[in-house]
Amino acid sequence: MDNDPNSIAQMAQATSHHMAQILALSIPIVAIVMGIGLAMLGLWFDYRKKKEMFELHHKERMAAIEKGVDVPPLPAEFFQITRRQGFNDPAILLRRGLILLLAGVALIFAASYSLKELSFWGLIPAAVGLAYLISYLVERKRSPAGGDQSHSSM
Repeated sequence: MDNDPNSIAQMAQATSHHMAQILALSIPIVAIVMGIGLAMLGLWFDYRKKKEMFELHHKERMAAIEKGVDVPPLPAEFFQITRRQGFNDPAILLRRGLILLLAGVALIFAASYSLKELSFWGLIPAAVGLAYLISYLVERKRSPAGGDQSHSSM
């Protein structure tokens, strides 16, 4: 065993260098695993909710049949996708569009002040915000209530 302080310092430096490499590799792996895991967990919770809803409705229908009561048809809400509900709502599209457009413009100005080569990255949220604003205009014209409303703020 060598008790030279230089060799101990070199070993500690090499160990810290290896730990930094391991940490640098583990961060993206953990991020990917957590992202996929959270998405799978959300899907599982959605599945369980729908399964329990259908089971409860089935039990209710079976009890109605046993009592001889007319069984109403399944409500239309059972077959609709609830996660995307309100996606085409013009107010939501307007809010998202303005937030992303202004965030992109602010990012462009902030990056051009300090980091000129990174200022073009601000075009990404600005473009997404502009796309939301265009879809807001399309949905406002398509919706039946859109023609009756007057938007004096625009």
